[in-house]
Amino acid sequence: MKISNNPSIQKVVNSYKKNIEGASKGEKLKQGKDKVEISEEARSFQVALNAFKKLPDIRNERVEEISKKIHSGNYNPSAEEVVNSIFDKKI
Repeated sequence: MKISNNPSIQKVVNSYKKNIEGASKGEKLKQGKDKVEISEEARSFQVALNAFKKLPDIRNERVEEISKKIHSGNYNPSAEEVVNSIFDKKI
């Protein structure tokens, strides 16, 4: 069975040829410029994230304060405080 004489196939082939010829002639499509919009919420989040990144990982003042209490024997956290601090850790 030959498919080259089928009118439906010929329409598809002709359409394909027109698309290829148009592309080879360098037809230019009108394209709009890309545009990016950032929501106010995203901007606020970015400001907060930048502020968070500037915070130190370790608060040296707090570490020194607790170290002094431990060495002097005045640091006695309750079991509840210990458990709460364990569960408050975010990994």
